[in-house]
Amino acid sequence: MKQRLRSFWGWGLADETLPEVYISEFKRMVQLAFGLNSVDETPPPRLEELSLRTPGFSLPSDLKSFCTQETYDRASHTYGKSFRDMIRAINRKFDNPPDYVAYPSTEEEIAALMRFCAEKRIALIPYGGGSSVVGGVEQPRGNHYEGSISCDMVNFDKIIRVNEKSRTARIQAGIYGPAMEAGLKPFGLTIRHFPQSFEFSTLGGWIATRAGGHFATLYTHIDEFVQSL
Repeated sequence: MKQRLRSFWGWGLADETLPEVYISEFKRMVQLAFGLNSVDETPPPRLEELSLRTPGFSLPSDLKSFCTQETYDRASHTYGKSFRDMIRAINRKFDNPPDYVAYPSTEEEIAALMRFCAEKRIALIPYGGGSSVVGGVEQPRGNHYEGSISCDMVNFDKIIRVNEKSRTARIQAGIYGPAMEAGLKPFGLTIRHFPQSFEFSTLGGWIATRAGGHFATLYTHIDEFVQSL
């Protein structure tokens, strides 16, 4: 279940917009709340407006096949989804993007990435759905590292095995919430973990952050469902 193109600067899908009536009503509410005569609008950024800095290092040939320096990929992996992140993005402030974005498909490719980054003092940042609101996907600033690579786990999106008797499943970390639920449904199973970011976050991200399922009852945190890693 591959996702449609995501917005590179904000929440949601690139081809989805809010209805005009919603925007008009929201503006009216803001004007009433703050006693304003008008509200200035900032149009969303476009890719062609961005001029990202050149990557600060070169990749070896064995990494080039699954790494990219395309503007969309680097811009969409620059920030998470907090208010602070989207304010910077909507104001076209992409001054600290990752040098490259990697899309590994095998454990061997991840190992190669880790070896290269360790040898060259490159920050390797795991990226699931990018829904972090605490700066978790941002590239480090300063001179501690020679650069950064954002490692997108989107290709690790498989339900490998389901044991109906024990009601356990082996699932890769890059799978998104809706895809995981759809894959478990034929077995009569559900993870029953529904954070607010459910549509745009991954199993690995939930586990890494000990996420809470806001629509669950009794067992609400993902670590209560994890048997092993």
